[in-house]
Amino acid sequence: MSNYDVCIIGSGAGAGPVAFTLSSKGYKVIVLEKGPWLKAEDFAKDEIGVCRRNFYTPSLVDEPQVIEERENGVWEAKSNALTGWDFWNGNIVGGSSNLMSGYFHRSKPVDFRLLSEFGSIEGANIVDWPITYNDLESYYTKVELVVGISGKVANHPYLEPRSTSDFPFPSLADHPIAEIFDKACLDLGFNSIKTPRAILSRPHNNRNSCSYSGYCGSYGCMTNAKGSSRAALLNLAIDTGNCEIRAKSHVFFLNTNAQGNVNYIKYYDAQGKENKVDAQIYVIACQAVETCRLLLLSTGKKHENGVGNKYGQVGKNFIFSAGGTGGCEFRRTDFKESVFNGLMSRGLFVSRSVQDWYVINDNDLGRIKGGTIDFLLAHPNPIRRATNLKYDDQDNLLWGEKLKKKLKHHFNNIVPFRFEVFCDWHPNNDCFVSLDPNIKDKWGLPVARIRVGYHTNDLVPSNYLADKAETILKKMGGRNIYSSISGSPPSNLMAGGCRFGENPQNSVLNSECRVHNVENLYIADGSFIPTGGSVPYTWTIYANSFRMADILSSKLKKPL
Repeated sequence: MSNYDVCIIGSGAGAGPVAFTLSSKGYKVIVLEKGPWLKAEDFAKDEIGVCRRNFYTPSLVDEPQVIEERENGVWEAKSNALTGWDFWNGNIVGGSSNLMSGYFHRSKPVDFRLLSEFGSIEGANIVDWPITYNDLESYYTKVELVVGISGKVANHPYLEPRSTSDFPFPSLADHPIAEIFDKACLDLGFNSIKTPRAILSRPHNNRNSCSYSGYCGSYGCMTNAKGSSRAALLNLAIDTGNCEIRAKSHVFFLNTNAQGNVNYIKYYDAQGKENKVDAQIYVIACQAVETCRLLLLSTGKKHENGVGNKYGQVGKNFIFSAGGTGGCEFRRTDFKESVFNGLMSRGLFVSRSVQDWYVINDNDLGRIKGGTIDFLLAHPNPIRRATNLKYDDQDNLLWGEKLKKKLKHHFNNIVPFRFEVFCDWHPNNDCFVSLDPNIKDKWGLPVARIRVGYHTNDLVPSNYLADKAETILKKMGGRNIYSSISGSPPSNLMAGGCRFGENPQNSVLNSECRVHNVENLYIADGSFIPTGGSVPYTWTIYANSFRMADILSSKLKKPL
């Protein structure tokens, strides 16, 4: 008999709801996490350690990835041990959810039926989801309460249906820029939204509220206010006495029996020793790249090309978030002294979004899928900001007194303000994950090879939204307004590769997120997503994982 009812591989947003729900119901759960177990007291606001070193992710020398880009019409593959372009996203207990900024938007009903709503696009593998928004609505609501989302519901043209009238936690405190933003939107006839944040505005479940340190995205939370899988779910799962977490446990193989089902997994512990774990049911939640890689590495008699890969779909239809960024400067000379001194304050959040063009109806473009614009302060990291100031307007390198003068002026007289655009990344045949035939990691295993081709249609709504964002910045009194839209993928916003659907010939999972033709293997991270929508993925990953937890509890035998 198995020692565990459920074995979960990975510990991020896809893992937490399953571990929490099933352990609370008395099932024995084991979570295997490749990285270390850091807790709130272990996190520091250290820009060098956190943002300029591999503090939360593997060394690229030990565990590289191969990134494949098109250069001059030819696909070129380069190890990121050489380029530093890192697609790892937080190898620690709780995964990258520890490091997120917590901008949480629900996917909308239109996101679940992209093909039906907007039709096919040549060169894009667009499909409708096998479930609807209504299938996830109650789980979105559950995330609001259990994980903890602070916000204020505001009516706007594309507000999704809700079963509750508002969020369970009030909005976080506003930075003074928010008032200027709200007035600019009102004057322009746009709808300003208080961005929901997976950060507690008041204490909950032995977690403190936000301390407004200003160092949020890319940093771990020292008060557990951020709704990471670790703080919000895994800590509670451990308290049940039914959940065991083994950190520094690198799962590298799924062993399958004569029927093709998983009968145990293999992992390396912190000492490099090989171990095994068996369970009734296995759930993979390694983030999209590593989930695909694990399936492809796990060959067997019934899975000659990797588990779930009978029709060559594992790794295919990999997606990121299309869009880009932009921003402006607010200058002391353009505001009253008292107002500008308020703008200089640090720690508080702007937390504003606009979704007026979630669906674009334009005379020239027609009716196309649009997206979300999030507005935020530039990250306070002083080293990065100072580094960006080392050249003058003629690209001459500055040093000495000239550099000091420029730094003093920038940090005392300018407030950088930014926006981020989120649009659909159209799945296509030139964006996928495979195993590299040559490069191996420190364990001698083939590393992930990631081709990052985008569809040119991704840029159309992205540029449209960037223009709208620039209009708002101009109305606010911003200077040096700019935007940057490209097909370059944001490595922290990845999904797909194991899309769910009803046809095994063009999907890896069924509607319950079980691997086709494998009775006891499920995938809970963002790999299941077939089309990404125009919002960050984390809330949808959390919601779907809670849905999966209910499915699994109905299938499991009586708790051990």
